Amino acid sequence: MSSRPAPAPDDAATTQAADGAASWFSELGETAAPSGEPRATSARWWKSPAEPTPEPARGLRLEGSPYARMYRAFLAARAALGVLLIIGVITSALFGRSLNPQILTVAIGYAALALLWWWWPSQRIDKLGAEMRLSTRQALFTIGVDLGSFAILSFLDSGFNINTAALMALPVLMSAVLMPRFMALAAAAAATLILLTGAIIEGALRDDITSLTPAGLTGFGLFAVALLVSELSSRLAREQRSARGSMELARQQAQLNRLVIEEMPEGVLAVDRHGRVRTANPSARKLLSAHGLTPPAPFQLRGVPAWEPLVKAIEQAFTQPRRLDDARELQITFDDHTRRVLRMRLKFTRGRDTPNQDDVCVVFLEDVRTVQARVRQDKLAAMGRMSAGIAHEIRNPLAAIAQANALLAEDAINAPQQRLTTMVADNVERLKRIVDDILAVAPGARAQAPAIDLERLLRAVVDEWLKLHPVPANASLLALNISGLPPRELGTPARVYFEPEHFRRVLVNLMDNALRHGSSQPGAIRVEAQLMILQDHPPQALVSVFSDGLVIEGQIERSLFEPFFSTRSRGTGLGLYICRELCERYGASIDFRAHPPTQRHRNEFYIVMPLADFAGTAPP
Repeated sequence: MSSRPAPAPDDAATTQAADGAASWFSELGETAAPSGEPRATSARWWKSPAEPTPEPARGLRLEGSPYARMYRAFLAARAALGVLLIIGVITSALFGRSLNPQILTVAIGYAALALLWWWWPSQRIDKLGAEMRLSTRQALFTIGVDLGSFAILSFLDSGFNINTAALMALPVLMSAVLMPRFMALAAAAAATLILLTGAIIEGALRDDITSLTPAGLTGFGLFAVALLVSELSSRLAREQRSARGSMELARQQAQLNRLVIEEMPEGVLAVDRHGRVRTANPSARKLLSAHGLTPPAPFQLRGVPAWEPLVKAIEQAFTQPRRLDDARELQITFDDHTRRVLRMRLKFTRGRDTPNQDDVCVVFLEDVRTVQARVRQDKLAAMGRMSAGIAHEIRNPLAAIAQANALLAEDAINAPQQRLTTMVADNVERLKRIVDDILAVAPGARAQAPAIDLERLLRAVVDEWLKLHPVPANASLLALNISGLPPRELGTPARVYFEPEHFRRVLVNLMDNALRHGSSQPGAIRVEAQLMILQDHPPQALVSVFSDGLVIEGQIERSLFEPFFSTRSRGTGLGLYICRELCERYGASIDFRAHPPTQRHRNEFYIVMPLADFAGTAPP
């Protein structure tokens, strides 16, 4: 038996990395956010950098904001100050001073309000307004309570044993940091008025106004502190908004980069010196797997036999930094003996002349067949349009030639004349086939493909093909194996989107080639069909045509699906090219792989088709 992808998902695991999957496309050095935590994303990534960054909405949670931390620190300081006031009043009474119940009541009330506001759930969540300022309620319950409580303490303590001037610094600082400058100056003015009023009352009671000077100087200092701290706070706010805008633009750029790299047809890998793939886009994961995709990054390149040529090329680039190889080709062979030639380009995140353990090699991979197809694409498109026009023009004179030759054949009497008319008829039929082949792949509107029963159509095509080759040994020349498809007794036949006539044409072409290049011995041709279930990929149907002829290698293998390439002198070179075009039209793919000499059937052409039940809408 040949080595081919089996229905079980484990068969493709040998070309997959053993490391556990992380993020599908993680950034270099970026740690994925824990599950359940919201990630900051930009809903307006198309905006240009010149547009202003929107301010946070009102009530936005800013757990990491300096303003939120300072607000919490002020609340904690108020609570601690309230407790210290109570302790100070009680300690003063213990050392022989008379206890003033009014002062104790004010101290207890202030401490209770400060502790309650610090403990209140809505204030334990770091929550500020759109301008990162205190709301009216927050200002009243913090700065307002502070000024009122300290004013009462100042009027009750006529001896100024409680340093009210020092206490006033707390609400002034808080207003300067968390409120607009006008409100900060208003808080400083209120504190100054309280101090001056207390000094006037004390001077009136003692008939001494010398305390007005310290109160005025203290008020002047409070104004200076309010202005200075407010300016510093404004600068901090501007810097924070600028930093937040830069971070938002960086997130937008990173998201855009991920989107672009993810959709790139070229494979992109970021590999470190230890052969560990840090990032890989879907194209690279597809190129490194025989079928389906490799696990998401990060994963290890070393230890997988199929990837050894890639590992050696990357190690050589790291160890020989001065060697300038812009592009090179390497061949990887998978466990099922599928071969793929890749074109590789290497770039480094740091200069290769200064090696560093943190260097990352960015690998760009392309399938050589894709590169060659892209080179031929423009030429083939122009050639296709021209060929389709010529084919339409040839049909009419070709029909006239065929009709005239038929009339001549009726009057042909001797053998030379009959031989000439037969030669003309054969070449006319050959030209008709060429015209039909060209028109089959010509662009144009096409009807929607139906969902066909793969098993039933396979049996019908194989039976028809056997009838067209009425050689006694033909009954055993071809073997059909469809045991890999779901049994019809289950009532769920494998269905694929394909035009039945086009599928028949593709399969007949492959069987004709197998017969032409095979040994013509019993069992020389084998047709098999099965389902493939691969990781990260919907189920697919696989149809293979095996031949026991000489193995196809080298330049012939690379040119199999090129137009006008043929190993026969009278071949058109369009057979396999048309097969590929028809398969791609219906979302299928066709390819070739060679098997080791230990197997009889070394040549295998296989078609991979998405199942109709998993492919969504039918291809046009």
